[in-house]
Amino acid sequence: MLIGAAASSAWTVAQPAAGQQGEAVASEAVAAERSSEDRIASPSPPPPGAALPDVEPIIGDDEFEKAIPPISAEDDPELDRPLESIAEFERRQTVEAAKRAAEGEADAETAEGAAPPAVDDIPVPALADSDAVEAIGDAPISDRELAAPLPSLDNFDVEPVEFAEAEEEGDNRELAYQVQVNGLEAADDSSGVDLADLFGDLSALYDGDGKADNAAMIRARLSADGELMQRILASEGYYDAIVDTRIERGPREEGQGRRPITAIIDVTPGQRYTLSDIVIDAAPTVPPGLIADNFLLSVGEPIVAQRIQGAEAAIALKLPEEGYPFAEVGQRDILLDPATGDGVYTLPIDIGKRSRFGGIETRGDLAFDADHVAVLARFKRGDLYDSRKVDDLRQALVATGLFSTVAAEPQATGESAGDDTEYVTMLVTQQAGPPRTIAASAGYGTGEGLRLEGSWTHRNMFPPEGALTFRGVLGTQEQGVGATLRRSNAGRRDRTFELVAEATRSNYDAFEALTGRVGARISYDSTPIWQKKFTYAYGVELIATREDDYDFAAGERSFDFYTILGLSGQVGMDRTDSLLDPTRGFRITSLIQPEGSLAGRFSPYARLRTDISGYYPVTDNIVLAGRLRLGSILGAARERLAPSRRFYAGGGGSVRGFGYQELGPKDPNNDPIGGRSLNEVAVEARYRFGNFGVVGFVDAGQVYRSSAPTFQDLRFGAGIGARYYTNFGPMRFDIATPIARKPGEARVSVYVSIGQAF
Repeated sequence: MLIGAAASSAWTVAQPAAGQQGEAVASEAVAAERSSEDRIASPSPPPPGAALPDVEPIIGDDEFEKAIPPISAEDDPELDRPLESIAEFERRQTVEAAKRAAEGEADAETAEGAAPPAVDDIPVPALADSDAVEAIGDAPISDRELAAPLPSLDNFDVEPVEFAEAEEEGDNRELAYQVQVNGLEAADDSSGVDLADLFGDLSALYDGDGKADNAAMIRARLSADGELMQRILASEGYYDAIVDTRIERGPREEGQGRRPITAIIDVTPGQRYTLSDIVIDAAPTVPPGLIADNFLLSVGEPIVAQRIQGAEAAIALKLPEEGYPFAEVGQRDILLDPATGDGVYTLPIDIGKRSRFGGIETRGDLAFDADHVAVLARFKRGDLYDSRKVDDLRQALVATGLFSTVAAEPQATGESAGDDTEYVTMLVTQQAGPPRTIAASAGYGTGEGLRLEGSWTHRNMFPPEGALTFRGVLGTQEQGVGATLRRSNAGRRDRTFELVAEATRSNYDAFEALTGRVGARISYDSTPIWQKKFTYAYGVELIATREDDYDFAAGERSFDFYTILGLSGQVGMDRTDSLLDPTRGFRITSLIQPEGSLAGRFSPYARLRTDISGYYPVTDNIVLAGRLRLGSILGAARERLAPSRRFYAGGGGSVRGFGYQELGPKDPNNDPIGGRSLNEVAVEARYRFGNFGVVGFVDAGQVYRSSAPTFQDLRFGAGIGARYYTNFGPMRFDIATPIARKPGEARVSVYVSIGQAF
């Protein structure tokens, strides 16, 4: 302790002169650091009142001071000399080095002829640059390789290091592994479920296809699959299952660089728990057995998660369908007994108040009011609440195409409806979407040419659901414009009222016409969102048209003007599974059009047509489809009919392989003139793979002068088509050729359009 104090007191720092302050900063910092270290190293003072023994000092202060020689500027003038700068230091070192070099050359001349120096009696040769040579280990200093110059990089050859296990060239260090699951067969046998397939579909190991970047990745996948296996077994009622995982490396086989790796999952399923009791904690329902009769679980069956969740979901759906809109299924509780393997299942259910439909309210950005919502609803005030009818209303609202979002949900009112029920208000929240739509379509057919059609529609110009559409057609053989005013859900659900005005110009081989038409129609039709089993339509139309026809008496074509007033009625039955792309079922549509010419004396007649189509799925990917069309005109001779009101056949929607309207009677110029009856038959085999399809088809048909089809002189066409399936229907490309082709008929006909041929 006294030594430390004496040493500390011995530190002194000379005050630098004015020119030395910069050089003294470092000395002061060192002194301060050392002083700080001394202070840190000094022991803490003893506590007050502590009795310490007397200790004789090893050396006294006086003796210590005498032992230190005096240090002062007088004794050593160098202490008072200012420090030289770095530049002066480097200059001095350069001068001294030059002196030593000169002295060395003189010594070498003096020592010429003397014996070379030696180290441990080994001669050391003098080097040209006079550098000293250092002996390295036991190697002789005269070894020429030490003095030889280094080779250039171009000639520097390094032999590659040879590893004990050489890797193949291009090896990407990928590890291959196998997966082995042991003991799962016992669970499969008792559960009746292929758990191995279920595990394989979800497994990270199997998903890796037996390859991993490193062993850590294999271990991570194995750990995840171990947890997955535990969850799968628990979902099947094996709550005590034991799942162990490990990685094994097999012996290295000849020619292999790595030992094979196997990821192993060992499974011990244990006992399977079953339901020993089912307790439904709920208030009485109407009818009394509503919950019990529709609950899908029974005592004695295994506790399978999928079965339990399905049973709870079924009750959550059934109660709102039977008048309980506010029913809530609570959190289940399953009490397990490991000793017996029994499980007691308890499910709380809050059935809420039994309710009936009341009024309808709407809010938000409205497309139409609550009165029109009531037109769409298939329920009325006082009907027992049924969630299926609410879903139907929601679909009908979506089908209008007027909303970006729409929701319908019941709201409690507390108003009694009798019979221990209360009214609920249906709250419809609307968010009107953009009402305007621009659409376009294109098609091509041999004999018909190119046809482009575009339209602009305001779907709610005259609320509710009063749509105005302007349409234009531009084609090589047809041009036209038109306007349609359509009110959907007019007065009742799914009824449509239309007013149409259009003008068209047609230039076909059969006739040339300039036509104006106005009409009104009421229909109950299918839509892409809402397909109906039964449809109907009826209406009236007035047609004024100027058309040319071949005059056999004059031997030339001439124009005539026709004014036609007609009625129309149509009924249909649809039992197919899809409106745009059916794969099973059938359709029947019949059309009757009583009409007559107003030019001169009134000449009434009737146009009749029936279309039947059927679809049969041979496999999941192959569908056989067939179509039959029959048509007849009664009450008027062909010459009294406007050419545009006669029957024609041929083209993409008729008999493929022939040009548009090409079949049937013809004039001396070989141009079709139409007839009073027709028959058409078509058969297709449709094969679909993903979004693509291939179709093979045979069509047949003919047009006759008589008012009834005779099924004679049928013309056949055969071909193949391609389909590309989109969300709005298939795109169609068909190519066909006539069988027993006649002079003037094209060898190949092409048809491009949207939708199946039928």
